[in-house]
Amino acid sequence: MDLDERAKIRLSDRILSALELALEQDDVKIAELLTSAMELSMTRNTGGGEFIERRDYPPEIEKAMDKLNKLKKKDKVA
Repeated sequence: MDLDERAKIRLSDRILSALELALEQDDVKIAELLTSAMELSMTRNTGGGEFIERRDYPPEIEKAMDKLNKLKKKDKVA
């Protein structure tokens, strides 16, 4: 991948890739940290102090969040 292609990839896309890897490895702690980082990267520079996000997450992020929630529940049972 050349520099121009890398510049077009959003930070949230890279974090999502890392999040998916953490989920594959059942690493709940890292997945939670990456989820926080992804949310920050998606909402920075938007609105003011009263800003409320009203958009839905893309399907791939919803899928990752569902998997994280399942891992958390599994972790509590174990």
